[in-house]
Amino acid sequence: MRERLALIWGSAFFAGSLAQAAAWLTGQPAVVLLLGMGLLVGHAGLDLVRPEALGDGLEPVVGLLVSLVLFDGGLNLRLAGRELQRSALRLVLVRLVVGLPLTSLFAHRLAGLPWSLSLVYGAIAMATGPTVVTPMVRQLRLAPKLAQLLEAEGLLLEPVSAVLGLVLLQLTLGDLGGWQEAASRLLLRLGGGVGLGLLAGLVLSEALGQLGTVVAAKSGAGPASAEASGLELQLTLGVLFLLFSGCEALLPESGLPAAVSAGVVVGVRLDAAASQLDELIRQLAMLAITVLFPLLAADVSWAELSPLGLGGLACVLALMLARWPLILTAAVGIPSLDWREKALLSWIAPRGIVTAAVASLFALELDRAEVAGGGVLKGLVFLTILMTVGLQGFTAPWLARRLGLTPPEPGQGASAALEGDPVSRAQDLPGEG
Repeated sequence: MRERLALIWGSAFFAGSLAQAAAWLTGQPAVVLLLGMGLLVGHAGLDLVRPEALGDGLEPVVGLLVSLVLFDGGLNLRLAGRELQRSALRLVLVRLVVGLPLTSLFAHRLAGLPWSLSLVYGAIAMATGPTVVTPMVRQLRLAPKLAQLLEAEGLLLEPVSAVLGLVLLQLTLGDLGGWQEAASRLLLRLGGGVGLGLLAGLVLSEALGQLGTVVAAKSGAGPASAEASGLELQLTLGVLFLLFSGCEALLPESGLPAAVSAGVVVGVRLDAAASQLDELIRQLAMLAITVLFPLLAADVSWAELSPLGLGGLACVLALMLARWPLILTAAVGIPSLDWREKALLSWIAPRGIVTAAVASLFALELDRAEVAGGGVLKGLVFLTILMTVGLQGFTAPWLARRLGLTPPEPGQGASAALEGDPVSRAQDLPGEG
């Protein structure tokens, strides 16, 4: 049995590494190939990888890896200027206030979900994934303000959607007394997670600063700097994983906002001094993405996708097209974006790992409570991920070129892929900090 579990993890890593290599060689979006490889080796394909065999141990491992990815995103979040900060906040608020009921309506009318599960789907599908957006943005080589806005949208919405989805699920299962208790739980988990994350970020950044001072005084530059980087990485991972697991034990789903806020604090306080730590965390986050995407995609079966039929396809297409009026609404009063940037912003909204992980967890909770519709909810969420990542991943480079938002292509497609895809982070490219 132990050998079987090791084989599942090894197969997932191998499938992810093959997808990354193919992305580098062909210049195709790595996230699309990672999903495709997961489907190929999983239930929908060769049925070689069966994530359910990992049992209860899968959920905490996925949670820790997702927290690493979100911490990396917070570490690299740079919203320079109040105007860009206001733009990101405006976009998130419009997605929450308008996008959530609109998406829920699509799920109910087109996909046939009951209203209770439609609201859960609306919350889950609301978030765009930084695990998908960031590689896509780097591949497109967009202007900093547009790239930062896209990344900030995902980082801010992803933990909010996970917490909101859990509260709505508990409301559906009858675990909460009513909407008033649901609202208080939502605020408590978001506020508690952010507060604990800010505190942990302050403590960690102070500890890293003191560690750097001690190492510099003890040995200066030279071989000891590599040892110092290793200590910084170990300390960071220790604090991050303790923060996430502690938050999850106290307030379920509060670990995600805690990871983001801790990463933001560390990134702001250490900044240039943390450049080496930043690169180490980035490479580990890419390793997490490489294994998580195939592993979660392998859990999808045609039995979960086929009942959705044309209604499911119509629901996801409506969700993708409805982003355009949402962006126009949010972009009012943002003069820094021209119509071309707004057009691209309205198209790029792929869903990522957190969406997949949350959907899998919620489906299990519904099955345990013997509530019908868990498999359909999970299938619709994964259909959303597949369609948004596939369609937008392949068409975004073409659209960006047509709109004149990308610089001239380098001489070779492989070098273009190096610039943006996750595999490039395993390389030390000239000119990169």
